[in-house]
Amino acid sequence: MTGNAGSAGTPPRDVISHDVIVVGARCAGAPTAMLLARRGHRVLLVDRATFPSDTLSTHLIHPPGLAALQRWGLLDRVAATGCPPIHTYLFDLGPISIAGSPAGEGFDASYAPRRTVLDKILVDAAAEAGAEVAEGFTVDRLLFDGDTVTGVAGHGREGPARHRARFVVGADGLHSSVARATGAEAYAEKPKINVYYYTYWSGLPMNGMFEAYDRGDRAFAAWPTNDNLTMVICGWSMRDFEANRDDVEGNYHATLARAPAFAERVAGAARAERFVGTAVPNYFRKPYGPGWALVGDAGYLRDPITAQGIQDSFRDAERCAGALGDVLAGRRPFEEAMRAAQEARDAQVASMYEFTAGFARMEPPPPEMQQLLAAVSRSPQARDEFVRVTAGMTPPEEFFGHMEERMAQEAPGVL
Repeated sequence: MTGNAGSAGTPPRDVISHDVIVVGARCAGAPTAMLLARRGHRVLLVDRATFPSDTLSTHLIHPPGLAALQRWGLLDRVAATGCPPIHTYLFDLGPISIAGSPAGEGFDASYAPRRTVLDKILVDAAAEAGAEVAEGFTVDRLLFDGDTVTGVAGHGREGPARHRARFVVGADGLHSSVARATGAEAYAEKPKINVYYYTYWSGLPMNGMFEAYDRGDRAFAAWPTNDNLTMVICGWSMRDFEANRDDVEGNYHATLARAPAFAERVAGAARAERFVGTAVPNYFRKPYGPGWALVGDAGYLRDPITAQGIQDSFRDAERCAGALGDVLAGRRPFEEAMRAAQEARDAQVASMYEFTAGFARMEPPPPEMQQLLAAVSRSPQARDEFVRVTAGMTPPEEFFGHMEERMAQEAPGVL
């Protein structure tokens, strides 16, 4: 998609049919549209998909994401789909195992609803709030007046169409056409670290557990989802991608075999769907410019090993909707409101961004970290706090700094 300057036939700048057009109707876009519509703004939500539909995702929602769903009045809908609660996270690091509770922010468990389920709930909620929803609509290009985005041109079920708005929000993910057309600047970038492949298994009960296994240069994890299925995802370094890409299934099972007891459980289950995979870069993008904004993965993305994506998108949707709502209501200038939203986003996720990148490298921890993790495994309180770090509730630096202080007091000179 490329930006086109206005032509002689373009309607005048002040002919605007919507306050906001949101491009992308999944975990970032649908809540953004919903929240703006609930504030009384005229919102058009478009997506080339029709719902329900699936998308690549870990689809694990930690308590901060559940808190957002509860704020929006949607948590009961998610729970009613039969998605089982996950009350224990287990990290098997080989010689050390850490199991704890993700409880926090008023919740005792996490959930991992299929995206076919979750995204449909979110899109319906946006429509119920008063947003106009155009499913099966592909955005071909942005409309510009000089450097300012003024709308979108695309095609859908009823043929080609142009829609204009005061603001266009790109909630269209990693390959965001809005980010590309506007030249959104990337920063703090990191290359792809791992490639991940996953599928779903029936007859693989998890009993309310999230289980993750780190085996040097390979790792895998499993957790329950809708329809009595269990997602099992395996990852290995990008440096091994080319050598392994022609035998995904063989390498998937070779990864599971590094934890024989779990591999035996999988051998007794039945694969329910095909293998799918992805590798993603790590980046921040400046999430706004004249007439446009970015939300969710379009503006910030990290390796999926800590499964932060959905709750990050939810919180980003609240920030973006709040900032644009202030602008549309005349409470703050656009630049001020969006700069504050960007700064708040970066401050909230920066330490988890670095923690996730380090965790994803699957390198043997130095002796000091091995000692610290061993100490964590011996303390029920510390185990729960470690889980809260991985669930995005406790900042990594806060937890590890506290543990280092504690160990220094208990055994001076060890660290």
